[in-house]
Amino acid sequence: MTKTEKQKMLAGELYRPGGPELAADEAANKVWLTRYNATGALPASERHGLLSEHFRHVGQGAVVRPPFFCDYGYNISLGDGVFLNFNCVILDIVAVTIGDRTQIGPAVQIYAADHPRDAATRRDGLEFGRPVKIGSDVWIGGGAIIVPGVTIGDGAVIGAGSVVTRDVPAGATVVGNPARRIGNDPGQTQG
Repeated sequence: MTKTEKQKMLAGELYRPGGPELAADEAANKVWLTRYNATGALPASERHGLLSEHFRHVGQGAVVRPPFFCDYGYNISLGDGVFLNFNCVILDIVAVTIGDRTQIGPAVQIYAADHPRDAATRRDGLEFGRPVKIGSDVWIGGGAIIVPGVTIGDGAVIGAGSVVTRDVPAGATVVGNPARRIGNDPGQTQG
């Protein structure tokens, strides 16, 4: 049986994003985003219902301040007490999981969407995804970027404006572009 482009996308395989099933999902997401982003004056408790109807999982007390942007929504899982500040972007062509009580600053970008490194494959219009997993009790400063395939361990701190290009261990603090660990290892300099 031949897989649809959506099935390939969800499996993290090379796929073409222009298929009819994905186009319908994108159109539905645009309608939902317009609705959600118009709720800025509503209490977070009322916005929670809209999140729950669109995301894979939304834990108790999770808050996403509009405006917010994503590719599909159905690949996003938020734990209990998660907080995303204004203007966050999640490219969720595969799973993006955010653990309990994680706090995410404004304008943070989380990318699960990736592209082949080979120019000929990119020219053919193919792309793929790599899941992003963010643990519990993580703090991500404003303007940080999390690239595809990254796992951030529980209790980690990501400095504002950092570009996280590799996994971050539990409890670590990383800053910079590319983000590097600071202050947690004997003899390691800060800066």
